[in-house]
Amino acid sequence: MPEIYVKVRPETEFEIEMKTYPVIGLENEPEHGKANSELLNRLEKITGVRPAIVLGHKSRRKKLKIDMDKQEFKERLENFDG
Repeated sequence: MPEIYVKVRPETEFEIEMKTYPVIGLENEPEHGKANSELLNRLEKITGVRPAIVLGHKSRRKKLKIDMDKQEFKERLENFDG
């Protein structure tokens, strides 16, 4: 399974910016796993595949494992329209 890095910005509106790594704005605060849960749920809705956080549970930079080609993952994020 490919490993993908993303960066999150909690406590903002949900949005995705494609930079070196995708930067994902999340609505929830980073307490009690709320932001991580939101990240996984939203990515599953966008990609159709449930990712898992491998590293960065308490960091803004996260390493995800997802059963999807990296290029396809990137394209689905780029094509996401709120």
